[in-house]
Amino acid sequence: MEILSVRSSPNFLFRRNQDNPSNYNELEARLDTTTKASTAFHIDETSAGTPDFSAISANELRQYARQGFDAGAIDQDTFAAISEPLPMRTIDPSGNILDLSAITDATSFNFRDYYKDQLQIATSIGDPETVERLNSVVSFLDV
Repeated sequence: MEILSVRSSPNFLFRRNQDNPSNYNELEARLDTTTKASTAFHIDETSAGTPDFSAISANELRQYARQGFDAGAIDQDTFAAISEPLPMRTIDPSGNILDLSAITDATSFNFRDYYKDQLQIATSIGDPETVERLNSVVSFLDV
């Protein structure tokens, strides 16, 4: 009694393709090496058109920050600060509570003013680590 493997063997495929030439032609058409591969991953230049940070979605901002991080324009802390989601509520420099719960990844938002306001608040509180991080974010957005 002969025991055969459950896995497919290239020999079985070869025999099947020899018996039926149409299968071989289909396989050859699928494996055509003359076609050019498409570019699946592409990083745009960071200087090739700066977006308007006063009206940009959170998703677009993260993508632009990723490009800046990959190009070495910003450090990891700045990238992390830009990539973190917005809080549900925050305060502005005059002490008013702002509801940001309606802002989603696809919603256009004024990130430039938001980070400038947060920098002003951190400066008035006197938190040097937050001030340094927000300074780098604001300088990235003011390019």
